[in-house]
Order: sequence, then structure tokens, then C-alpha cells
Amino acid sequence: MRPLTPLRMFLLLAPFALFFAATLVLGPAIGPVRVNLHEAWAQRGNLAGSLDASVLFLARVPRTLLAALAGAALALAGAAFQALLRNPLAEPFTLGVSSGGALGAVIAIKLGLDVTVLGLSPVMLFALAGSGATVGLVYALGRTRGVLSTSILLLAGVTVSFCFAALILLVFYFSDWTETHGMLHWMMGGLDVTGYGSLARVAPFALAGMAVLLAAAGDLNQLSLGADLAASRGVRVRAAQRWAYLAASLTTGAVVSLVGPIGFVGLIVPHTVRLLVGPDHRVLLPASLLTGAGFLILCDTVARTILAPAEIPVGVLTAALGGPFFVGLLLRAKRRAGAWE
Repeated sequence: MRPLTPLRMFLLLAPFALFFAATLVLGPAIGPVRVNLHEAWAQRGNLAGSLDASVLFLARVPRTLLAALAGAALALAGAAFQALLRNPLAEPFTLGVSSGGALGAVIAIKLGLDVTVLGLSPVMLFALAGSGATVGLVYALGRTRGVLSTSILLLAGVTVSFCFAALILLVFYFSDWTETHGMLHWMMGGLDVTGYGSLARVAPFALAGMAVLLAAAGDLNQLSLGADLAASRGVRVRAAQRWAYLAASLTTGAVVSLVGPIGFVGLIVPHTVRLLVGPDHRVLLPASLLTGAGFLILCDTVARTILAPAEIPVGVLTAALGGPFFVGLLLRAKRRAGAWE
């Protein structure tokens, strides 16, 4: 592995940072309602008296920031899971974290709860609880004689995910039309927030998990080569596996509780970035973070403008884009493999 100097790190990450910065600036400026940006900025202290300022600072900016947080979190967690499990198909949905959150959310919608705790809605609270319970369950199933088996962890996550999907369908079956509509809307994934309250309450959990993953980049480099080899190179394998799994799961659960299950970001973005910068997680993780943030901002901008005034759930758009794009990556890899035969 080539030495990673600060200059080389800067040159590798600069294009991804520029992409993220461009989407972060352009995202709030684009929408179905035309906003006078100069007027909005001039009236930023008078949101109630200015439609332009209200639309920009209470609707578009929080939504763009949420898209950036969710995209960065899902892409970073996906890259970490792929290294931890040594499986290219691993992502936040593979280990059941998203399914657990979805089950909690649909139960809250079915029960019609309206109790808010610490500013978090019942749906968010139940989604967080569902994700947390799933993390604990899958982790317990994946431990064998005190050792975290990545193969069993993956199988446990897939099994739990299928079981929760069946329970979600059961809740759907016993729900009326209004409840079902609310469940479907949540499960399609969405970024329709107003104001900064929910974002501010969820962001600390997601950012804490992301910080742990970025700090663990060196250990993930070794774990991606195998636990035995990592141990021979001085990595405390059990601790590194545990912290990577818990941090990636915390990051995923935090954003899923607010935006719902937005698929393919945690799978497509790390693979795309890996093709561009290679497998070194010291570069791959921050590059995935920046690309995931910019990618979801871009998808959300398209989702709320392409059929305006109607809006496409951003989770539907990421799946529609991600599926063909991933097939294209597979075909490209197949052609490259054929060239070496």
C-alpha cells in the first residue's frame, strides 16, 4: 500500500469535496418554487415576513442538510460493513438495522401514538428502538465463544431482516387504509422536514458513529484482509470488530429513524468510490462520506423538482438509479475480468 502523505490525501479527496460543496450550495437554490436568493438572505432574520426567506431557510436548507447527513452516514456505514464482513454486497440493510427501524416505525403508526419524548416523535422513537434492538440481537447471534464471526453475523442479519419484513407485512395486513398509507410513505424514504429540530436531535448520534468509523480506517484496512492477518499485525480484532459494527449500526439507525429506509446509497457509493481511489479505507471512508452526501442531495433535488408540484420519494429514486447503475458496474467488472483471461 502506497504511503499516504497529506498532499496525496488532499489531491485524492479534493474532487469529492468539490462535488459535495457544489451540491450543498446548489441544492437549496433549486426547487419547484422560485426563490429570490438575494431577498431571502437579506430577510434571513425575518422568516415570518418573507416568503423567500421562509422557503429557503425553513424548508430547503434543513432538507439539504438532512440529505447530506443521511447520504454521508449510509455511504460511510456501507463501506465499513463491506470491510468488516469482507463481503461486497454488505450494506446497512444487509444486517437488518433498517428492517428493525422500519418495524418499529410501522408499529408506532399502527398504534397511533402521539407522545413526544425529548422532541422526538413516536415514529422516530420506535424506529430508533427497533434499530437498537436489532443491533443487539444480530450481534448476540453473531458471537461464537466470545468471537464475532463475520459469516454468522451476515447470515444472522439477513435472517432477521427477512423475519422483520414478514412482521411488517403482518402489521400492514391488520391496518386500515390511512395507516397503510402512512406506513408506505415512511418506508419509501423521505427528507420532507421543516426546521432544524429533528435534524439537531438525530445528528449527534450519526456524527458520533461516523467519527468512530473514520478513526478506525486503519483497522478496517487490516480487517478487510482477514481477522487472522489483522491480529498478526497488532490489531485488537475483537475490539475493532465490535466498535466498527456498533458505530456503523448507530449511524444507520440514527438516520433511518428520521428519513426511513433509503436504499442503495450504502451499496453503490462505496463501490463507485473504490473504483476511483482504491481500497485504502483511509481515503475510501472520507471519500464515500463526501460522495454519499452529495449524491443524496442531488437525488433529493431531482425528486422534488422533476415532477413538480408532485414529489417523488427519494428512496424510490435512489433505488431506480441504483439498480441499473450497479448492473453497469458489474458488467464493467465482468469485462475487465475477461480481459485478463
